[in-house]
Amino acid sequence: MDGQEYRAAGSLAAVFSVRLLGLFMIYPVFAAYAEQLSGATPYLIGEALGIYGLTQGLLQIPFGLLSDRFGRKPMIVLGLVLFGVGSAIAAISTSIAGVIVGRVLQGSGAVGSVILALLADLTREEIRTKAMAMVGITIGASFMLAVVAGPILSHFIGVAGIFWLMVALAGIGIAITQFVVPNPLRVRHHRDAETVPALIGSVLRNPELFRLDVGVFALHAMLTASFLVVPSLLRDTAAVSVNKQWIVYLPVLVVSVIVLVPAIIYAEKYRHMKGVFVTSVATLALSQMLFYFGAANFYVLLAALTIFFSAFNVMEASLPSLITKVAPPDAKGTAAGLYSSLQFLGIFVGGVVGGWAHQSGGTAGVFVLTTVIALLWLMTAATMRQPSYLTTRLVPIGDGASTDAEGLAAKLRQLPGVAEAVIIADEGLAYLKVDSRSFDAAKAEAVASTR
Repeated sequence: MDGQEYRAAGSLAAVFSVRLLGLFMIYPVFAAYAEQLSGATPYLIGEALGIYGLTQGLLQIPFGLLSDRFGRKPMIVLGLVLFGVGSAIAAISTSIAGVIVGRVLQGSGAVGSVILALLADLTREEIRTKAMAMVGITIGASFMLAVVAGPILSHFIGVAGIFWLMVALAGIGIAITQFVVPNPLRVRHHRDAETVPALIGSVLRNPELFRLDVGVFALHAMLTASFLVVPSLLRDTAAVSVNKQWIVYLPVLVVSVIVLVPAIIYAEKYRHMKGVFVTSVATLALSQMLFYFGAANFYVLLAALTIFFSAFNVMEASLPSLITKVAPPDAKGTAAGLYSSLQFLGIFVGGVVGGWAHQSGGTAGVFVLTTVIALLWLMTAATMRQPSYLTTRLVPIGDGASTDAEGLAAKLRQLPGVAEAVIIADEGLAYLKVDSRSFDAAKAEAVASTR
């Protein structure tokens, strides 16, 4: 990357992280706080925790498409304003209904797709994957930091204070967007980073992509449902107050990162992605069974937490990589957009159905639900195909390519390492799926630039 591309990737990753920090910080402390709100029931607490995922999931793609018309920065600022207003409403609310309204507004600021589109505007095609990876790493780091920071901050400022902190974080995100993020020379649609409405149907009908969408839906449904009861279990079994539970989460997350690194290396470098994937889903199912049978024993509970977060982090890193490998070269952005929407809808369903299970069957009911979700996912994952280990590459095409797009695509497919080639003449790009071990970018550019 050049200097401006580093600045773009770093500043946009910061905008992403300040928003996600606030959203994730309340996960480990919200259930205990919400019990004190007027009108609270276990079901409504679950709805309040998860409902931001509903508006977030439904509005991700529309926000991205609107940014093509009205500009990236205005839509990001609008989304952060909605997030800040929702956070303020949640902070001042003394009833569970008020918090639900605030959470709905928080989720309506669905700027994730717009941030990625702006990043695509500000980076060259050949380094865009690296820039996206920077944002992805930031998202993972924000989640782990938030889970530890949430209990610490709630001790000093309370959960209402965390909501006010979200208002401040929204303001910081707006300032970064306006004054730090570079302005793109032009705004255009990027198939590798944005949703193409015409491709949504074909992506949804792709069985391998649908399987991955089901996976991220299940993963985040389990996470949200679990946080409805895990904090109270730690409080009851180990006498660790919610405000001090970072003492438990910190070593658990450190171990999960130690597990993550070799697992991803083994999956990617040695091409055992399916094995690691299926094993991780089975491990998630095991963790939920341990939660169910060992909830009254602190050491079993600690083991279940460690196993869950280890597998969770492996899946969080693996699923986006698999989306890239499986998606057609010209539908990568569409596949990623639908994947993101299903992730947030999983958060919503996990909160609502988890709340219902908690109200109907207590703590055991929640873990029966999450175990069933994990086992259904395992059955789906076991039938997945071995991924191709191909990556998407974008190559500029010559001026005369539009006259014989299919002929150029056929020539590109004959090159070593090129498995698929799609020419989008009006964008001046060839979208390729390649094996990076044998792909020669210089040859591909030479063929694509020939009139």
